Amino acid sequence: MILTLEEAKKFLKVDFEDEDEEIQDCIDAAEEYLKEATGKEFDITNKRAKRYCKILAKDWYEHREFMEDKKTSNKVRFALQSIMTQLKYGD
Repeated sequence: MILTLEEAKKFLKVDFEDEDEEIQDCIDAAEEYLKEATGKEFDITNKRAKRYCKILAKDWYEHREFMEDKKTSNKVRFALQSIMTQLKYGD
């Protein structure tokens, strides 16, 4: 686990429980996406992996009504690619 539900809700500025299942789905998908893209597993102590999952989960959560297959919006693609490259080839 990289990102907790509580951390994601704080990042999203969500203080209600109605969307917990949807937010958790975005977290799980973001973590799986990062693992598949890098071939590495990360934990809660990796700050770049946590930031990556926060950004991606937020983008997917906020644009969920437009997305069938959870593609990343253009506004965050560059930042995510940069972080992913660092995670894939760093450490």
